[in-house]
Amino acid sequence: MQGGSSCKLLVFLLYQVVPVKVHREGHYVAAVFEHQAILSPNPAALTNRHSALELMNRNLDVYEEQAIAAAKQGAQLIVFPEDGIHGFNFTRTSIFPYLEFVPDPLLLKWNPCREPHLFNDTEVLQRLSCIALRSKMFLVANLGAKQPCKHSNPHCPPDGRYQFNTDVVFSNNGSLVARYRKQNLYFEYAFNIPSEVDYTLFDTPFAGKFGIFTCFDILFYEPAVSLVKKYNVKQVVYPTAWMNQLPLLSAVEIQQAFAVAFNINVLAANIHHPTLGMTGSGIYTPSESFTHYDMESDAGKLIVAEIPVSTPEHQSHPETNARSVENMGHMNFANLPTDYQVCNKEDPKDCCRTAGERDELPLIFYREMMYDNFTLLPLLGIEGNIHVCANTLCCHLSYQRLHLYNELYVLGAFDGLHTVHGTYYVQACVLVKCGSLNYTTCGQEVTDATTVMDFQLWGNFSTTFIFPLLLMSGVAPDVADQLGWRKNYYYMNKRAMSSGLLTAGLYGRWYEKD
Repeated sequence: MQGGSSCKLLVFLLYQVVPVKVHREGHYVAAVFEHQAILSPNPAALTNRHSALELMNRNLDVYEEQAIAAAKQGAQLIVFPEDGIHGFNFTRTSIFPYLEFVPDPLLLKWNPCREPHLFNDTEVLQRLSCIALRSKMFLVANLGAKQPCKHSNPHCPPDGRYQFNTDVVFSNNGSLVARYRKQNLYFEYAFNIPSEVDYTLFDTPFAGKFGIFTCFDILFYEPAVSLVKKYNVKQVVYPTAWMNQLPLLSAVEIQQAFAVAFNINVLAANIHHPTLGMTGSGIYTPSESFTHYDMESDAGKLIVAEIPVSTPEHQSHPETNARSVENMGHMNFANLPTDYQVCNKEDPKDCCRTAGERDELPLIFYREMMYDNFTLLPLLGIEGNIHVCANTLCCHLSYQRLHLYNELYVLGAFDGLHTVHGTYYVQACVLVKCGSLNYTTCGQEVTDATTVMDFQLWGNFSTTFIFPLLLMSGVAPDVADQLGWRKNYYYMNKRAMSSGLLTAGLYGRWYEKD
């Protein structure tokens, strides 16, 4: 009898119902958790399945606590970060005990919590399924997956298996409803790239269709852009393990830029390891964000927010006018002096001159930013109209500072192939604060600023995919007042800043030239 009572108690705890909260019509409540993962002290060392499960269950204990906490706040979906369960820096061999078999949910309906013995090596999946079932909400997590293959397959690795960086999605009843295998690996030698791109979607009763991709995927066309353009996705879940790269690619900066550029909601969960530069998670709509960026604390962070299911119809993809283009603010392209017209000639030097050709123009100089050689021009005085060019791209800035502080800002342009830590083609117009008043500090990582200014930034981009970056003091993302296309120029306006400016940028990705 005692054993039977214990069984009943276990069943009660497993299937207890979290109180359901009433949500506003047209809105849903999302949660993301920035997790300080418990890592293997020596990920390259060989271990066994039992030891691997011990470590992963310690992280899953935290997941369960946070899922219950989110459910109590009315969350209908929670997203956990990339590498949050098993960690990182494994070799192909050392990660093997951490891998699970993840069947394709399009081919098989499976509830791991209720059918735990259907497949071997699925203990993590079983526990995630039970967490989703217990908290009564959708759950998104990342793990390592294995898939056997035959040596007769010319693509089969020598060890007879594929290994994938994999996202899994469970419904609010614990069923496995989606599987995504990461396409763009970031020096992840333990994993393979799938032979075909996974375009992974899943449906929810509260917000319709969601898409999913992982970390480095956000910088590439496949599958991220395809999900938005081809599959008309308006909600994206995004597990990531992102190392911040200021001034242009901090986690919260690029996460919000993607949401704004495509006029969608993005639910981004980053891993939390400040010593590795890893922090920055958030829930983003095209007009606001709920973010966490903390390089000081060792604690994780749960973010819960209610957001609208749909976004305004007048906004659209980055190759169209994403915001109002009739109101151009305090600067009109047509009324600019000839010297400040956007370069559209075959030789950009015809309209982008250096000091010596025009005495009144400040000296153009070059500095490495984000491992790319930017052409830079300092902002001198309390207001001005300046421009700078790189290859065929010319970037223009009209600005007015409210006060003149001892802070150096530069306008920068880059048009070329980025080749460090990944290869991809970038066109960028950026306004950034330098590390000090010394020009050699321009392009360095800066986290605090005092200067506020009204500005309009624009450029003659060759690509139609422009991601608007706007980052304030304390690494806090903000949104532009107006942005979009006018004729051949993409522009961004911002007035009445609430805090000092770190970065304002138009980050163009020319995917065809990767």
